[in-house]
Amino acid sequence: MEQPNMQFMQIAMKYLPEAKQLLDQTGIELNMEHMQPVMALLTKVMSDAYELGKEDALKETNQ
Repeated sequence: MEQPNMQFMQIAMKYLPEAKQLLDQTGIELNMEHMQPVMALLTKVMSDAYELGKEDALKETNQ
């Protein structure tokens, strides 16, 4: 099974073209230098959301 962070990165990359299009429409430049810290932050957010969902699922199964 893949690590959650790797799965999160794959999900983020799936939506990257859509995000780039939105940013291009607003005049915000997206390049690899700018993208790396944003992707790292997104991975942190997704990891926290994953852990929250995992905790909720464990609570439900223990009830």
